[in-house]
Amino acid sequence: MYLVLTALLALQVNSAILLKFKFLDDSLFGINEKVSKDHDGTVKGIAAQVEKNRNTPKDVAILKQSEQVRERTKQMIDYLRGVRDKLVAATENVKGKNEYKNMSAEDKVAITMLGGKRDGAAYEMKSKLNEYSDYIKKIIPNATPLALDAKEDPMVTDPEQRSKNFAELNFENTPLVAALATLSQKETEVLKYESDALSKLSQEIGGSIIVFDKVGAFASAESNTVAAGTKYKADLFLTASATGLRPTMTLNGSPLSVDASTGKGKVEFTARPGAFDAAGNAKAQWTGTIRFKQNGRDTTFKVTVPYTVTKPVMQVQSASVQALYFKCGNKLSVQVPALGAQYDPSFSASGASTIKGASKGEVTLIPNSREVTLSVSSGGNPIGSQTFQVRPIPKPEIQCVVGGRPANEKQGTPITAVRNMQLRAVPDAGFATFLPEDARYRVSSYEVTLVRGKRPAMPARTINGPTADLSDIVNSAREGDRLFIEVKQVQRMNFQDQTEQVNVTKQFNIPLL
Repeated sequence: MYLVLTALLALQVNSAILLKFKFLDDSLFGINEKVSKDHDGTVKGIAAQVEKNRNTPKDVAILKQSEQVRERTKQMIDYLRGVRDKLVAATENVKGKNEYKNMSAEDKVAITMLGGKRDGAAYEMKSKLNEYSDYIKKIIPNATPLALDAKEDPMVTDPEQRSKNFAELNFENTPLVAALATLSQKETEVLKYESDALSKLSQEIGGSIIVFDKVGAFASAESNTVAAGTKYKADLFLTASATGLRPTMTLNGSPLSVDASTGKGKVEFTARPGAFDAAGNAKAQWTGTIRFKQNGRDTTFKVTVPYTVTKPVMQVQSASVQALYFKCGNKLSVQVPALGAQYDPSFSASGASTIKGASKGEVTLIPNSREVTLSVSSGGNPIGSQTFQVRPIPKPEIQCVVGGRPANEKQGTPITAVRNMQLRAVPDAGFATFLPEDARYRVSSYEVTLVRGKRPAMPARTINGPTADLSDIVNSAREGDRLFIEVKQVQRMNFQDQTEQVNVTKQFNIPLL
């Protein structure tokens, strides 16, 4: 406060700044009113606890001391309110009104609080405040004086201010509303000391006073799932909690977060797989503790809660879920409906490599052995596994097409029809349906020979790629000759656009007409 007032010495205080001091004073004043009422309730709570403890002499003495603290504090607050009224009257404002005609009146504040020969109200106020802090010091040993001269206050570092006494530091060249805010601040400090003292006294008769002021209904069902035609069973009972109680809680020995507004601990953990029985259930339990102070001692309640872990059921979907294809991209969708939104899958496999898909639960398996076992986890917790058999990739059928039609190996093909030839690698229909991206084949190399009788009529031609222009052979061929075609290489492109060689043997012997 004095730092702000020092700044005001160098500035002409405008009405906006004065209003801010008024707002500060109003806010502190309202808070102090509420805190004072709360302290009345604290003393009543101490009295209730003493009665509950059967009015032992020690507890009765503490109650009496708490009542004395409350009375002494009220006297101090009343005194400060009296100084406030004196200031308001001296500055020609109306006592009890929250509106001031003159919010500045620095000269009249100085006359009232400082006086002519250090006989102003601030000097007496210093004595009263420090007498109160000395009284509280008997209960709270580390309580310090409430009214300090500048040289005693570690917050005052300005050399020009260090020579001032308490009255000058707080009320010299000070507008009315700033002086009133200073008085409200002192009230706040007084109430803070009282709060510390009452808390200390409360602890000496058993710590936190437990008043169960929240009562409600609670139901605990044997199961939240019930089949039609069976009985639903639950216990219905009252629960009670204390607003002022600040318990500590643990879950299986580890600290548990407690909501300060409700006093409830949030129990949340991931259920671990156990020894599942034939029905897919495993028995488990968790242990919780609640600790708080009662009658000066730590009181702990312990509860053990059994629960059942159900083995999650995996649903695996794919075009061919019973068996996978060797070295192909077998796409699967693995879902666990029981986990709902918490399902966060990760995959591993023996006998195959895995590629996680873009959508939740999607995975691609690329088998490298005859059997694959896929293991599924969610959030690091194992869910289950499934084993698949692996099929070999079926060989493609090689077809020879001439003149836009399949070549006729039995009845023969006209010589002119073989001018344009194409060898096609046609995938197995089922394989192409299940994995179209892995069923892309082409004949990459083959050899064509024109045969006349038992001997070649011209050197064999090597064709790279599926299509060939055989115009030279057509020009040299005679009726009765034959075309001997031998496939040398066939390639397959997989789902990753990688090419591999396919071991396929095929020959054609086509009569020419």
